[in-house]
Parts: sequence; C-alpha cells; structure tokens
Amino acid sequence: MIAKYRELFNAQFTDQKYQDFKDDIASDFKYLPTFRVGETPFFISNELKQQLIEGCNEVISFIKKDNFKQLTDKSLELNHKVPNEDEHTTFLAIDFGICEEDGLVVPKLIEVQGFPSLYNYQSKLYEKFKNQYPFLEELTPFFDGIDSQSYHDIIEEVICNHHIKENVILLEIEPEKQNTKIDFYYCKRDIGIPIVCVTELIKKGKQLFYKNNHGEEILVKRIYNRVIFDELDLRADLKMNFHFSDDLDVEWAGHPNWFFRISKFILPFLKGKYFIETTLLSELTEIPEDLENYVLKPIFSFSGTGVIFHVKKEDIYAVVEKELYILQKKVHYKPIVQSPDGKVKAEVRVLCAWKKEDESPTLLCNLVRLSRGEMIGVKFNKDKDWVGGTLGLFER
Repeated sequence: MIAKYRELFNAQFTDQKYQDFKDDIASDFKYLPTFRVGETPFFISNELKQQLIEGCNEVISFIKKDNFKQLTDKSLELNHKVPNEDEHTTFLAIDFGICEEDGLVVPKLIEVQGFPSLYNYQSKLYEKFKNQYPFLEELTPFFDGIDSQSYHDIIEEVICNHHIKENVILLEIEPEKQNTKIDFYYCKRDIGIPIVCVTELIKKGKQLFYKNNHGEEILVKRIYNRVIFDELDLRADLKMNFHFSDDLDVEWAGHPNWFFRISKFILPFLKGKYFIETTLLSELTEIPEDLENYVLKPIFSFSGTGVIFHVKKEDIYAVVEKELYILQKKVHYKPIVQSPDGKVKAEVRVLCAWKKEDESPTLLCNLVRLSRGEMIGVKFNKDKDWVGGTLGLFER
C-alpha cells in the first residue's frame, strides 16, 4: 500500500534474512511460535489507516450504546454466564479484511472480539523486524499518540489494575500447549505476572490461590483471562477446583462475559460501508438463491472453527441451534501485498484496550494475517510462503 517501503523491503529481502528474523524471535525464550510467522510487514497507507480508524469508531459507538448489554444479554443465555461482570470490556480486537468494492480498496469488518489477542508479542515483533530492516524505524505499528513505552504502560495497567504483580495471574488451559504461548512468555517477562493453568487454582471460600515456585499459596486478586470456553467445554478430563460460574472475590482483566457479548453475535446489528450484510440464522426468512455468495459461521467459535465457506441449503437445514449461527455475505479480499511471486491478501486486527475509568477504548496497535487461500487461516495456507501472522506499519 506504500510503494516506497514495499519496494525497499522486497529489494532487501532474502531467505537468510527471514531465517535470521525467526531465529531472533526464537532467541528470547529458545522457542519459535508454532503458528507461521509472515515474512513481511503490511505497509498501510494513511488513507487505509483512516478508514480502519473510522470503522473501529463505528464499532465502538455501537458497543457504547446505553442498551448494549440489554441487546446482548441473549448471548449469555446461550452460553456460560460468569458473575461480577464489569461495566465494559477490557480488551477489544476488531478484524477487517482488506477488500475490493466497486474497484476501490475498503476494509470490511470480519469479526470483533471482547477478548485479548497477542498484545505482548506484537510490539516485540516490530523490534525483531527493525533488527533485520533498520529503515523500518521510519514507520510505526502504533496508532496516533501511542509509542512503545505508553503502549507497555497501558497494557500493564489494564492487565494489573495497579495490583501487586504476584496477585495477578495469566490464566489458561495447559498454557504450555497453546499456540499463543509466545505471547504468555512476553507477558510474564515484561509485565511480571505468573502463568497459571486452570487446574492449579485452589478455591477457599470465595477466594482463589495458586502456588508460587516456593510452594507458597498466593492469593489471586485479578485474573488476566485467556481461557476460551469452546476449549474448556471439550476438556472434561481437567480436574478443576473451581467453576467460572462461582461467585468469586476476584477481578477480571477481560471478564469472560465480554467474549460472548462482543463477538459475531453483534454483526447483524452493524450497518454501514465498513460492515457486511449478516443475518442471524434464526431470523432468516428465506434462503438466498445465490448461496455461493455467502458463508455460514458459528457465532462463538474461535480461530475459524466450524465455518462453512461453500454453503449448501442442506448445511442450513442441518443447523439445529439456528440462534448460534450467522449467514454472512462473502466479501472479496483484494490481493494487495506484493510478494516475490504474486500478491497476497491481508486482514488487519486492530488491538484496543479500555482502561477502567476511560469513556472509550484506546486504539493501540495491530496484528496482520496474510493469506493466499480463500480465507485467512492455517488450513487455507498450508505449505505456502509469504503468509501467516505479521503486523501493519503506518507512516509516522
């Protein structure tokens, strides 16, 4: 999107530099992420940046509506409901596909999540790119008013809420087995909080405890929640000493209810140039004749699980819980990132954080996924290059 930097990057790119880049990432914890790391940043023009900001602000305006909780209460009735919900979400990730419409490039909202993403890893990815390509210092992955230090300070504040670090934990299911554990490692190193498995928590009355490296029981006052209920529901083998539905004396950095409230559940409510025609399956009055132009998605799945890209009428008939699925018009991703052998599609996830006392979330940074397949995702990009997770860079 910024020809000057694309040409400069591609002229300097070599397979050896890509390997050195990955080795640099792996050097911090003697571990390379299991997800594919993209070869290149996505150079985002000021015009596209402003469109992304405008699209985000429209999503945020909807989430800030006085009746938002009333509109989304149904999402909790269909899922787990956790006590002690806060006034607003802590984390907000807004995904836009970079598409083509009437010959113009336009971001289209694909998904929105009230759940944390790779907040700790992404800012480090920028440093790793600069180590190989020093000219990238001229660009930034951060939105206006944010730099590396303020980014760290905001992330630390929303995760810890000024608690002593040992009383704040990152909670996950078998964190050592998660594809996103590189992010957990950076969080532990840079924020200074322990990583705890759900099976390691000890419940006493309304309080939770974990054991530190010395075997001492430490009170948990705040949980940075990375647990996805989709996965939790499938793990009947886990022996837990508490339930998320318990009334606990604990704060949440990312209260679990927001995962359901701010999800594909709200897409049918959103109208405008950055939004895609979306219908809740339970409210579908007739099946479109041109089903080839639609995609069927479960509302609460994570990482593209259960999405049917080539929809047939029998797929719709087969859905039992129709209030848990949406039918969404397909959009046309524009191959836009010039690789050494053709152009690649891109999806930009805007990472936001919402401080406890602030009126609105703050747009902080971004995550970009590159794809050569029909959709963004591992199974559509297997054995391909210039695809995978990366970040977008803006002009300063």
